[in-house]
Amino acid sequence: MRVLLYTGKGGVGKTSLAVASALGAATHGHRVFVLSTDSAHSLGDALGRSVGPEPIQVADRVVAQEVAALHELDRGWSEIQAWLQELVKGSSRERVDAVVAEELLVFPGLEELVALRAIRVVEATGEYDVCVVDCAPTGSTLRMLRLPDVMRFFMDNFFDVKRKAFRVLKPVADRIGLGHLVAPDKVFAAFERLYEDIEDVRQILLDTDRTSARLVVNPARVVVAETRRSFAYLSLYGVATDAVIVNRILPDEATRGYFARWADRERHELDEIASSFPIPRFQAPLLPREPIGVDALLELSQSVFGDRDPAELFTRSRPIRFEKRGDRTVLEIDLPGARKHELEVIPRGDELLVVVRDAQRRISLPASVAGRAIEEARLSKGVLSITFGP
Repeated sequence: MRVLLYTGKGGVGKTSLAVASALGAATHGHRVFVLSTDSAHSLGDALGRSVGPEPIQVADRVVAQEVAALHELDRGWSEIQAWLQELVKGSSRERVDAVVAEELLVFPGLEELVALRAIRVVEATGEYDVCVVDCAPTGSTLRMLRLPDVMRFFMDNFFDVKRKAFRVLKPVADRIGLGHLVAPDKVFAAFERLYEDIEDVRQILLDTDRTSARLVVNPARVVVAETRRSFAYLSLYGVATDAVIVNRILPDEATRGYFARWADRERHELDEIASSFPIPRFQAPLLPREPIGVDALLELSQSVFGDRDPAELFTRSRPIRFEKRGDRTVLEIDLPGARKHELEVIPRGDELLVVVRDAQRRISLPASVAGRAIEEARLSKGVLSITFGP
């Protein structure tokens, strides 16, 4: 299944372009699932019809769903939810309403976690050729991509220890009336199932032959700067970006008079985009009205992609790769737009911690490389090269 992750700064038009791409892909014969993981869901707004937490057909060969964290908790993780509800109620001096308790369970990162599982569920049906994900704005998308690494670190280092400790503590806690504070074994089992689902999705996201990010950007300085950073972060997490879509470009008839200076600034930012993103670029004009509904979004898809299939893999790349050079091994990471003073490389046993600004990635090293000394770490032309000694 082809997976397309549409992301960008809030307000750039990524939802409209995600749905337009899905509808366009369907005209090329694909069975398409559109998944919204943005808590401020707007798939329904773009389509001009209601879309909710259950899959619904919105066009020929196109099904849409807006993922709801609480709905997914009810459906998939009832053991975890039941224990957390009791924990919230039991820890409060005042009675906590059940609805309030449920809302409190939407902890930071839960939407991202649910989103990852939703991709896995779509994949498991075997009924779709393409899954288009309308991601939350950039920051939440990066948390989603970071989550598998965080969970893997927890499972590798703490999960078994905590599970064994809780098994020992549970009988004692029950005798003194504090049993609700200790998670029963079925909660750990549910968490383990959840981790396995997310590991499956991790493999999907890192499969550069079928998964691509699409960056949506407006030709405005602040938006371009954030999108440039996102491009580097996506590469850091091993997700290949196969296209940039520049949205809301002023048409020629609007570049004179009052908007002349705005058009000059826009041309400068278009040049910046061309130099910052060495991948295929597509353009969408600023339309006289919002593209709402299937017909309008199909027109938008046609104006962006022409006769090309929006589900096409527009460029192939491996953001993270190992190469043998003589008796040395070189790890290369594409980090477009990154600067030397923003980077830090920290070896930790069989892992390598790479920090770029406020993002970090733990990279598992092959057994043949783990423990070797780093001879050199060099950033050149947007590529971080880390050379391990013999």
